[in-house]
Amino acid sequence: MTTHIQDQILDRREITSALVRALERRHEVLDAVVDSKDHQEALTTVAELLGTSEANAEAVLSLKFSALTKAARDRIQGELENLDATLEWTTLDRPASSGQNFSLRPFSDSAEDKSLFTIRSGEQLGEDGNPWSEDRIEAERVGGLGRIDDESAAWFVAEDVSGDSPKSVGLVFGELDGQEVNVAIWIAPESRKKGYGTACVKHSRRELAAEFPGTVLVVRAPA
Repeated sequence: MTTHIQDQILDRREITSALVRALERRHEVLDAVVDSKDHQEALTTVAELLGTSEANAEAVLSLKFSALTKAARDRIQGELENLDATLEWTTLDRPASSGQNFSLRPFSDSAEDKSLFTIRSGEQLGEDGNPWSEDRIEAERVGGLGRIDDESAAWFVAEDVSGDSPKSVGLVFGELDGQEVNVAIWIAPESRKKGYGTACVKHSRRELAAEFPGTVLVVRAPA
């Protein structure tokens, strides 16, 4: 299964899971909606109640009363089970993949970002099969910063913001090539297999679409 297909199914799975939880806790959800002063407050409250995103909570608020019947609930539960059987992993296995408590910030010339880029570049091999030299790493970094200034590239630092302070977990590289933006993602070794790569894909779509409007995003091999 490709990353793109896995991502699409995972998104659908998260919406369906939120609907199932909402139906199981329908009395609490109804109370939360009735007690809210407006739609936004209802959205925020329901999202917190169900432990999901506001986008998924919007789907919950859009439920029709006909979906409250036992037959409808069984159908939604069945869809969730089918999606779980299709996926190679779910957000229960890799919680960061939901994209919550996660953000992308622009890559900078700071010592912190330089250190992260150096760690990433230590995994890269040259045409001769040897690891990049320090000079090559610095040249690549400076070159990237130059392309960012020229608006032909957009690099981001992926951060987990669930703790008291942001934790850098990876890098996203967007490089403009005609009408396409080649996207490469690198996740730090200690942060792999937790869903951060999927979160990067989700967030980078929005960020890169804003940076390069009218282009097509193409996710390439890992950076």
